[in-house]
Amino acid sequence: MTNLLHLLNLFTRRSGQAVRWLSLLMVIASCLVVILRYSFDMPSIALQESVMYLHASLFMLGAAYTWQQGGHVRVDVFYRNWPAKRQALVDRAGILLLVIPTCLFMLWVSWDYVASAWAIGEKSQESGGLPFVYLLKTLILVMPVLMLIQALAEFGNTFTGGKDAEDKHSEQEAHYG
Repeated sequence: MTNLLHLLNLFTRRSGQAVRWLSLLMVIASCLVVILRYSFDMPSIALQESVMYLHASLFMLGAAYTWQQGGHVRVDVFYRNWPAKRQALVDRAGILLLVIPTCLFMLWVSWDYVASAWAIGEKSQESGGLPFVYLLKTLILVMPVLMLIQALAEFGNTFTGGKDAEDKHSEQEAHYG
């Protein structure tokens, strides 16, 4: 069980560490949009759309990593003062009753939408836009899958008392550089 939890946490951590580089690419692309448009009078629809794609990818692919690292907003007026066992029960209930059903619902309702985009090879409606709208829409399916993987890891962590030593080191590294 702990090996599986370690693998799930490792997968989320590695994917999140890879995805966070999209923010740097997004900043560079945004700067290029501004420089090309205002310094050289050469606007680029494709470059502008790539910023949008990077932004969507960063948030959709980084949500599970953010959860793992404790970066999501949490209103815990009572939770923080409860004993660890009660906190674990609340976490389990939230995962089983909220996270997993929401992710499964997202997969169910978006499957046909994404499949249609792939079937027609959906492209940008803008002249000079990117021809990869179907790939962007695929993120609608990828995000809940990543969240389900992290939900399983978090659910397992409630039984083992938390994250393993490597995960704790990773959190310290993330927060303190």
